[in-house]
Amino acid sequence: MGLHDQYGLTRIINARGTYTPLGVSRSDGRVAAVAAEALGEFFVMAELQDVASGVISGVTGAEAGAVVHCTSAGLTLSVAAAMTGDSAERVAALPDSAGMPARVVLPAGHAVDYGHPLLQDIRLAGATPVPAGTAAACTVADLEAALAHPDTACLLLVSSRLVRGADIPLAEAVAAAHRRGVPAVVDGAAQDLRVAELLATGADLVLVSGQKYLGSPTAGLVIGRAGMVRAVRAQEKGIGRAMKAGKEAVLGVLAALQVRQDLDLDAWRRAQDDKAARFAERADALPGLGATPVPDPTGLPFSRVRLAVDPSQAGLDAAALALALRAGSPQIWVMTEEREGAQGEAHRELVLELVPLTGAEIDVVLDRLAALLPGT
Repeated sequence: MGLHDQYGLTRIINARGTYTPLGVSRSDGRVAAVAAEALGEFFVMAELQDVASGVISGVTGAEAGAVVHCTSAGLTLSVAAAMTGDSAERVAALPDSAGMPARVVLPAGHAVDYGHPLLQDIRLAGATPVPAGTAAACTVADLEAALAHPDTACLLLVSSRLVRGADIPLAEAVAAAHRRGVPAVVDGAAQDLRVAELLATGADLVLVSGQKYLGSPTAGLVIGRAGMVRAVRAQEKGIGRAMKAGKEAVLGVLAALQVRQDLDLDAWRRAQDDKAARFAERADALPGLGATPVPDPTGLPFSRVRLAVDPSQAGLDAAALALALRAGSPQIWVMTEEREGAQGEAHRELVLELVPLTGAEIDVVLDRLAALLPGT
């Protein structure tokens, strides 16, 4: 009996992407086997983190790395590290930040909500978020003005499709922070496939999720300069105690990194693009749907599928179609996005990410779409 039947759980086809409320991703069997083996053994955790640092460094080219509970935890701990360094006294004091630099500057449009406000991750360390510019636009000059304050702990930048406003060049923003002697942290939660690009910005720390495209157990990877990583690890004697990674998470990350190293990324990318193209071709033939493969908006190396819905032919709009897909069994979860039409009008479209789906699951999605649309 499978887990869904054993516990009476809802069956899901996840075409929404690496979405935390749905369990994020699927792990390779090799990763699951390592995590399971780890659960039956004891380890010196500091030694295990030292090994993890060496592996992360070897894979990414960074000076050091650490595994923490998740990317959200990594953000709080990175802010804490910028405030305390490796001072045991300061580590023990947090979240009381009296006498420490405690301002965290970030572009206003980078104050995203991942299901909770990113600003809350900053405040958990005892720091004060300082948004620069506006949600519509933030310039490097705006950042420099905010960074000029003497109590600034770090600059925080976010690489995510949820970021609002005009793009800000991350490397230029990092350079602005360094001109002020301030470390820069890049939160790239779902961006592990772009970690080399994010490190190339010069950021002192880059944060990525282990359980998204890397497919590890729940974990966050903190990657970057040795001193900053050391200060992150020092937080385990303070607020980081509540955000630590277990043995199965650390070893699961190491296994997932090995799987990634063994992967032919070019062939994988072609397979994902082919999957999206074939889905779009079949979906486009359904009444009321216009299906198009589209690149990932943050530069991840795969295509998604955008479904434009014509209510006059489909009998329902995009939002209603998304709800109808979720109402069936198994539930089918998709993304909805608002886009601007040719006349400047706003309308919603469906976006599907097919990366984790099997061929059989893709057939179920297409069959469900056909069943919900008239004349099919």
